[in-house]
Amino acid sequence: MNLVRTTLIAALMPVAAFAAGSNDTAPKPSETTQQCAEGLVFDLATQSCMTPEQSTNDDSAMMDIVRELAHFGRYADALGVLGTLENQQSDLALTYYGFVNRKAGDMDLGMAFYDQAIAQNPDNILARSYMGQALVEQGAYELAAAQLIEIRLRGGRGTWAEASLDSAIATGETYTF
Repeated sequence: MNLVRTTLIAALMPVAAFAAGSNDTAPKPSETTQQCAEGLVFDLATQSCMTPEQSTNDDSAMMDIVRELAHFGRYADALGVLGTLENQQSDLALTYYGFVNRKAGDMDLGMAFYDQAIAQNPDNILARSYMGQALVEQGAYELAAAQLIEIRLRGGRGTWAEASLDSAIATGETYTF
């Protein structure tokens, strides 16, 4: 196993640092995780905490909240926010349904969501990165390496998606964001 892993690392190594990409740094605590009680989100328009269903935040702002909640281990809250998205079937929503379910402990459901996201958009390098990290968690380094290759073939060189998966393959450590 170590020989296979070492060989894969050597073959896939050319990633310098976490470069361009929408998810290149860990989410910083916002009002949602600093001021709002569990189950509530910070609404940008009213500058107050409210249920995700009451919030006027658009899908983009809600996705930022999902990412933050997941990073801080508030998976039930993240799923609650995902459930309020206007476009439940966007490949980004499916990607985060996969991420949150995987991190909450349901690997099979998480992988099913990643499969849906990639089927909808084969160029979704974030879904490929998260799927690859899930494969690392399962010890399937060869399959994770295949996702890394796909990321690179689909224009993902120099992105957080590439760097995070490359790092996960090299170290066995995956990301919470």
